[in-house]
Amino acid sequence: MCAERVVSAFPSIAVRRAGACLLLAIAVALTGCTGLPRGSYDALRLAVSGRGLDITPEQVAANPYAQILVEGPQGESLMVLGNDDAGLTSWFTPDRRIVFLRDGILAGTSGQSTDAIEIRMLGDNPFKRLASVESAQTHRRYDWMPGYRYGVELRGQLQRGALESIDVLGSRRELQRFDEHLEGHGLTAHNRYWADPHTGAIVRSRELVGPGVELQITVLKPYTPGAPR
Repeated sequence: MCAERVVSAFPSIAVRRAGACLLLAIAVALTGCTGLPRGSYDALRLAVSGRGLDITPEQVAANPYAQILVEGPQGESLMVLGNDDAGLTSWFTPDRRIVFLRDGILAGTSGQSTDAIEIRMLGDNPFKRLASVESAQTHRRYDWMPGYRYGVELRGQLQRGALESIDVLGSRRELQRFDEHLEGHGLTAHNRYWADPHTGAIVRSRELVGPGVELQITVLKPYTPGAPR
């Protein structure tokens, strides 16, 4: 079973219950794939993680796969796209960390001190039309591990801010900032997004994973469906 079938067989389970075993299963399955000399196994091998990564534009350009930089309490990870399951994209590192994205925002994690097994947008999703949003309400449901804290609902207010100049691999980009204030179940959080002002594509975000844990995600090489992953 090759990478795409392995991951697509898991998405609902992976986002709800995945842990280290999922990535191990994927890696084992990938090693059994043939006819993919530059396929998903190579993408996983090219991902790196650590503290103080020195990533250059040349390195990103030389890697044919879509890439994101994820920064959090456990350091930095250069993640590569392993799968797209109907818009749920899965990004991997070799050290058992996974980030799931949908519509450019966080949909789940594996390998953090607190994991969002699933983050589901309920009702209207303003991130599908971000380029035209001035203000919108949001409603999410979080499932957290450890502790089996499932069904935690947070409501938020998303507000367009100012254009800001953001550094991405040494290049300045003028991006539209959005702020989202979340609260519920005694928890408050502040998500931030920087998006292309014309398309609404999110280039950088700082998002809640779980209590006391947030990740900064920067798109280094965007994924286009149909292009190499």
